[in-house]
Amino acid sequence: MLEVRNLHLHRGDRRVLAGVSFDLTRGGLVALMCPSGSGKTTILRAIAALEPFHEGTITIEGVTLTGGRRPDPPTLKELRRRTGMVFQFHHLFEHLTALQNITLAPVHVHGIATAQAESRAHELLGAFGVEHRAGALPRALSGGEAQRVAIARALAVNPPLLMMDEPTASLDPIRRTELGELLTGLVKEGRTILTSTHDEDFVQDFATRILRMKDGVVVADR
Repeated sequence: MLEVRNLHLHRGDRRVLAGVSFDLTRGGLVALMCPSGSGKTTILRAIAALEPFHEGTITIEGVTLTGGRRPDPPTLKELRRRTGMVFQFHHLFEHLTALQNITLAPVHVHGIATAQAESRAHELLGAFGVEHRAGALPRALSGGEAQRVAIARALAVNPPLLMMDEPTASLDPIRRTELGELLTGLVKEGRTILTSTHDEDFVQDFATRILRMKDGVVVADR
């Protein structure tokens, strides 16, 4: 469902990605691991079309991004139906409630009816155990609650690929285990999860595959 081919990206004279290639099939929690600054977050951002890359291709269920070329609006819209992104610091809109954060893109980007979008949002909030926080603003949420709302927002249009950047960075061991179990449930539904992380314990407990990077390329895949 995802093909990354010969991905190159540089910032000035610094080479960040130097020919990254890998494939993902449906289902599984795949961990991208490497030292800080070695490109794992950059890969997620490139797949989500949040960061341009210079060479290579990224194909997600028939939608292709090409290095050195900005995707047109129809391509971006189709890409947004296939990918969801959860940032390390969640980036919820502070002036919107949890429910409004989740329904914003479905209604205003994808043209989904408000009632349908709200029904989906309530379903996700309930599944993640934060339905009672639907009317809360982000500042009133705990870190774990904000993360679950951010995951719900990323899944609002039911994308097959969910990407997460350092999802356990601010979680204690109990919350980390709860997150792992939540993600395992999503994988069992056929979702593919690609996460960048430094957390070896989390990866050993929950990842179904590990891609290790060094010097801008994948050096190990197991």
